[in-house]
Parts: sequence; C-alpha cells; structure tokens
Amino acid sequence: MADNRLLAVSGYLPLLRFDRKVARSELRWSGLGGSERGFRAVAAWDEDALTMAVEAARGVIGKTEPGSIIFASTSSPFTDRSMAGVMIDALQLSPGAMAQDVSGSRRAGVSALLKALLSGSSELVAAGEKRAALPGSGPHMTFGDGAAAALTGPGEGIARLVGWATVNADLLDFVTSAERGLPYEAEARFVRDEAVSAIYVPTISAALEKAGIAATDITHAVVPEPTAGTYAAVAKALGLKASNPCEEIAAKAGDLGAAMPLFGLALALDRAKPGEKLLLAGFGNGCDVLVLEVTGQSGGSAAAALAQGAVLSSYSRLLNLTGQIALDWGPRAEVNQKVSASTLLRHGRDVHGFVGGRDAAGNVQFPKTPIPVRPDASGPEAYQDVILRDVPATIVSITADRLNFTPDPPFYFGLVQFENGARVAMEHCDVEGKTPEVGAALRMRFRVKAIDRQRQFRSYFWKAAPAKRPNLPVEG
Repeated sequence: MADNRLLAVSGYLPLLRFDRKVARSELRWSGLGGSERGFRAVAAWDEDALTMAVEAARGVIGKTEPGSIIFASTSSPFTDRSMAGVMIDALQLSPGAMAQDVSGSRRAGVSALLKALLSGSSELVAAGEKRAALPGSGPHMTFGDGAAAALTGPGEGIARLVGWATVNADLLDFVTSAERGLPYEAEARFVRDEAVSAIYVPTISAALEKAGIAATDITHAVVPEPTAGTYAAVAKALGLKASNPCEEIAAKAGDLGAAMPLFGLALALDRAKPGEKLLLAGFGNGCDVLVLEVTGQSGGSAAAALAQGAVLSSYSRLLNLTGQIALDWGPRAEVNQKVSASTLLRHGRDVHGFVGGRDAAGNVQFPKTPIPVRPDASGPEAYQDVILRDVPATIVSITADRLNFTPDPPFYFGLVQFENGARVAMEHCDVEGKTPEVGAALRMRFRVKAIDRQRQFRSYFWKAAPAKRPNLPVEG
C-alpha cells in the first residue's frame, strides 16, 4: 500500500437552510411533506454541483500542487463538458494537470479518494451535489445541497489509510434515470435490511480485518444512511460504539449525495485526535470502506458550515430555487445570454480564475484591457497576473434592484474595492435580510454568472458575498 496521506479535507454548504416543518405545515392538507425535523441545505439559483465543489476545494488547495483533479457528482450540470477542467481554471491550477469527472454512483467521491490514497501521487478530489426531486416526495426534504473536497499526497498529513474493502451490489435504494431525471425510491425497510446484511456489515468487517483493528477501536464512523436506522443496525451487528457524523449532517443539512461521506470525513476530522481510528464508507450500489488512522486535525470548515446559515421559511421560494415551479417573469426576463465559444476559449481561464492584471505603473485592474485604464496610459502594456478571488475586499456601493431580472430577486450589484487597489463592478450574492453597508467586508464566491435558457448553457464567474455568515438557530 502506497504511503500516501490525506493532507487536507474541507466542507461547504450553501447559505440557505429550509426549515422542514414549513413543508409539513404547507402540505398538511395532502398528507405529504414528510416527518423530518431540522433543516435542508438549499443552493442559491446561481449555485450548482460545480460551484459548490470549487468552494469546498478552496479549503484544501495550497497544501501542495495536485497533479490530478477529480470532480465527483451525480448531478453535474453538464454531461459532456469537463467540470474538472473548469475547476482547474477556477482554482488557477496547472492547465497540464490531469482532469477527470466521475459519476454514476453516490460513492464516486469515496472511490476516487481511495484510488488517490493508493496511487502515491498528489490528487484533489472534490464532490458536489444539487439533486432534483419532486415536491411532496421524501427526497425533496431529505436531500441537501453541498460539497466537500479532499487532498492527498506525500507527507505527515491528517490521516493515513490502514485498511480498505469494497463490494458491488445493485441495491436500488433509489434510482434516477437519465430520461426521467428524478429519483424513484424503493421500500425503506427492504433497503435498510439489505444495506445492513448484504453490503455494510460484510464490507466493514473485511476492511477492519485488513486493517487489523477491532470495531470497538473506531472512534468516528462516517456511514451514509440510505434510510433512517441503517447505521444503528450496522453498529449493533458489528459492535461499533462510534458516533456517526452523517446523522448530524442529515438533520442539519440533508443527504449530500456523493459529497456526504467526504463532508462527514471533514466533520469527523474537525473533532478527532491524532492516533484515533476512523471509518469512512461510501454507499451506492455497493460500498467502499476505508479505515484511517488520524495523524492531524482539519481546519474546522465542516463544523463551521453546519453551524452557519440563514433560515428559509418560504415554501414557494424553495420550489423556485429547486426548479419545481415555473414563474412568469415577464418581458424583463427575455434576454439572450448566449456565450461565445471563441471568447470563452480565449478568456475563460482569466474569467473562471478571476485573474486581473498589474500594469507597468503598479495599478491592478480587471479585466485586462488592451490599454490599461490608468489615465496616463498611452498604449498597450504587458500585465502581471493578479488572482483576485482571495484578496480582501469591501463594499464601495451596492444596489438592490428589482427591475433587472434575476431568478431570485432582488438583483444586487455594486462597486467592490480590493485591498490591492483594484476596483471592480460586481454582482453580489448570499444577501439575506438587510442590505450590507458601505465598507462591509466581502468574500468572493464562484457562481453561475448567467444561464442561457434557450440553449440551457451556463457561464461562470465570481460574485461578492458578505465575509461573515450568520449562525443558524440551534433547532429548526
């Protein structure tokens, strides 16, 4: 087994958290709405599986330069456009790095992580999900949007692989066909019983045996549940005493699909101590199980993401954000937002990476115009690249506009001042409640810039968001 380590892991959740009791109240007349408590993480209109994966990956890059970037998702916005390639540009990683998109199963992220740990090379695995489900269905409330990322490579790291096992079994707990695009669920008790006896118990047993570790030695067990009660039955059968972070995630954010186990891993490593043993499982048509020894601690991103958020208590807004209601926005929405393929090829890396330029006089601007915007510039000049996404910034001006079309009004835009002197007119995102004041600190977020609704193509750029997120109420 290659001595490749887990160097860093990070989790990301969108700002909005739908209070599930609102659905129970709204759908009481129908008998639907579920009985779930807590919250469901809801992506903004300009977030998708890729943008959230980029946000998670920002928490792990910088430890080392990965030679391979893997994007894992069952809800990728494109089927034949490399999202890993766009991620490389957004994170300004080497364009010569290997890019790979993996899908087809919710355990895709864990499978990719296992291969990365066994490869002996430095790899970035980022998983993101924004899955669709019909209103009234169980998944519409149990699913959650979110992302997580892990970086592997040589070094001490925060965890090392000591054993693993895998099994393939075509258990259809729910299945989403390409034609239908929506999940169809199997009977819950059947799924739970088979997931326990045919998949989880034998695979976890094999992984523990390979690692030479007893079940009672595991202090954190990251075990996604296809249906409630699965982990309790697994723990009873195997003698596991460890807590399962996935139960907490499901209650506070929902089932994050391919990102669930990696987010759970990040949460476990936020709390674990060096020397402890950790179990990580990826579930979906079988499972992969990894046994890890903790060698360090992660940065706390997953714990922070779970604790922060803004409560969404409008059921109709939830339907709008999840694409389950069609609103007539009138003539103002009739805009052609077609993206030029030639422009994207020429300038896409600067746009996706938010790369500005420093001119000969030291002024920083975005975009890099042929002639600098500096008043005394007399002709074309060479620029030094400046990545703006992580530069501290503040609000110079901000406007909440309800005349300009956006799928989730109002449309916020204004002038942003960067610490290095750059000033950029930008859209704002993640604004809930009171409009931020001039001078407020900002953080750049990778988002969908526009959706060409005629061709269903989306373009990406960065938007300005409040630097600090509010704390979520303890109970929903």
